[in-house]
Amino acid sequence: MKIVDSLPREVSVLENVLIPMTDGVRLAARIWLPADAPASPVPAILELLPYRQADRMRDRDQPMHAYLSGHGYASVRVDVRGTGDSEGVLLDEYHRQEIADALGVIRWIRAQPWCTGDLGMMGISWGGFNSLQVAAKRPEGLRAVVSVCASDDRYADDAHFMGGCLLNENLVWGSALFTLQALPPDPRVWGEGWRALWRERLEGATLFPERWLRHQRRDEYWKHGSISEDYDAIACPVYAVGGWADAYTNAVPRLLERLRVPRKGLVGPWAHAYPHLATPGPAIGFLQELVRWWDRWLLGRENGIMEEPRYRVFMPEPVPPSRREAEVPGRWVAEEDWPSTGIETRTYWLGTRGLDERETEPATFPLSSPLTTGAAAGSWCPFGSPDELPRDQAEDDTRSLVFDSQPLRERTEILGACELRLKLASDSPGGLIAARVEDVFPDGASARVTYALLNLTHRASHETPEPLVPGERFEARLRLNDVAYAFLPGHRIRLALSTAYWPIAWPPPWRFTLTLHTPVSRLLLPVRPPSIEDENLRPFDLPESAPALETTDLQEGATLTSVSSGASGELVYRVSTEVAEDGRPALTRIEDTGIEHGHSVVEEFSIADSDALSATAEILHDAVFRRDSWSTRVRTRTRMISDSSAFHLEAELEGFEGDRRTYLRTWSVTVARELV
Repeated sequence: MKIVDSLPREVSVLENVLIPMTDGVRLAARIWLPADAPASPVPAILELLPYRQADRMRDRDQPMHAYLSGHGYASVRVDVRGTGDSEGVLLDEYHRQEIADALGVIRWIRAQPWCTGDLGMMGISWGGFNSLQVAAKRPEGLRAVVSVCASDDRYADDAHFMGGCLLNENLVWGSALFTLQALPPDPRVWGEGWRALWRERLEGATLFPERWLRHQRRDEYWKHGSISEDYDAIACPVYAVGGWADAYTNAVPRLLERLRVPRKGLVGPWAHAYPHLATPGPAIGFLQELVRWWDRWLLGRENGIMEEPRYRVFMPEPVPPSRREAEVPGRWVAEEDWPSTGIETRTYWLGTRGLDERETEPATFPLSSPLTTGAAAGSWCPFGSPDELPRDQAEDDTRSLVFDSQPLRERTEILGACELRLKLASDSPGGLIAARVEDVFPDGASARVTYALLNLTHRASHETPEPLVPGERFEARLRLNDVAYAFLPGHRIRLALSTAYWPIAWPPPWRFTLTLHTPVSRLLLPVRPPSIEDENLRPFDLPESAPALETTDLQEGATLTSVSSGASGELVYRVSTEVAEDGRPALTRIEDTGIEHGHSVVEEFSIADSDALSATAEILHDAVFRRDSWSTRVRTRTRMISDSSAFHLEAELEGFEGDRRTYLRTWSVTVARELV
């Protein structure tokens, strides 16, 4: 990363700005301005997040927002209502109140003497979601958005369900938000009133995993905030960005295909982070790319960014799954439009010869996987730690139904979504199927390329699922996650099918066996022929940013993953993040404010090989904020089990001042299963 000490414009920072909403609630903001903006107004860029701009995200925000401001923009970073130093209570992710607040913030920004009245909105993950959702409201003055690592469909392609299967991420992310909503505001902003605001948050806390679990179908709850309900609602230009190692990539090609506004798409090799910071690399000069985008749409500069290909992606070269490289080998490729007319569909038929390019003879294949299948899957949404990425799939493959191609005679590159069409029968009224496309190396190592899940009761609809009729054949179609990948000569393409994918997905309550029928079952690959135009692409700049804040790590922490057997023989999958040696959160001090903060997470998932009702997930969060004599701590615990008819959730929320516990609340709830 190149640190740019001298930016084109001198930057000043406004701290602890409180933006009034129509109901009297004030939202906290940090604002970076060109020093001459009061005399020479500039366009603004808004990022609205629940992740605490004054402390937890301060060291991430400073280099990025200062850089944008130094290139001629007012960069405004706001805490969502009920988080950070904003007043109120957080009601939900992407709640109607949040979108109304965003519109209020935009009106406030446009009324400031330092703003021209034109602005853009940007963000990653939560901020990528709400940027699209706010754009769909068409507020006056919003000229363009940048959405990074986000989704256009809150049910089908978010942290809750995948193909109608319940993701354990629903508990993981729900537990994180359960904790975030309960963190205290800063006394330096609110004086003695901080304690009353904190108490309001604690008393108003929502057990988010429960709320989301009560919507197991694609109902009106999920349709709210899903841009896929009406792409035409967006009338401003959109730049959609993702990473192949991230969980939120499928929306990028969908937005390119279905929006009717000027748009661009970019997907690199990255996990869940901005592309100038992301791993695995190569990282790119994304801040320079943002400046080009904002210059075009907020300043009207014809700088060529919209004359470049609409969809640009990184084409990775194979890397053995045992290796964890900081950078993925590969090259950038591009398509002038998407869907591309240059993509060719290659069909592989499933049969006794594996994956066959010729239609196969009729045959049947039984499939009933051990429930521990999936231990090599890695995290549903990696943030960049090597432990989070998929490992060698060989052991999971032994527990799956596997179809291999012959060794490839030539290099084969794919770009887009692989599709799977299966003819199945089940001996139970429900079940799930997990499909993985893999690259099998000549030495037998197997790397996961892409995957998909399907709750078989959702085979026709996520809104109105229907039980299976035992013994009756049916068709199941799976669209695997979008991907770019280069298979090399001598490698094999593998399709692995399993009836479990733990700990990514919660298992159905039944022990079931599927029967796969050929010759109608087949895999369709989106093959991309070589293009000479790829050699002429404008190269990305190297990453650069404004100087970072000075911080001091008081304790060390890391992300560690372990897979082991429990005392009763079950598989135990454990992830610990930012835990110090003493078992408490690893702490960091921000030198310009003196605040010390840390947040540790321990996740544990266990299941027995043949008992779906043994599944257990437990998440522990521990967050500390302190300065001088002010010391606070929030701890949460969430735990989920199930029986054949319901999910059972337990939770605990604790608040501490110093070592004294000042708040305790517990939950114990039951949510009926609805064909999940």
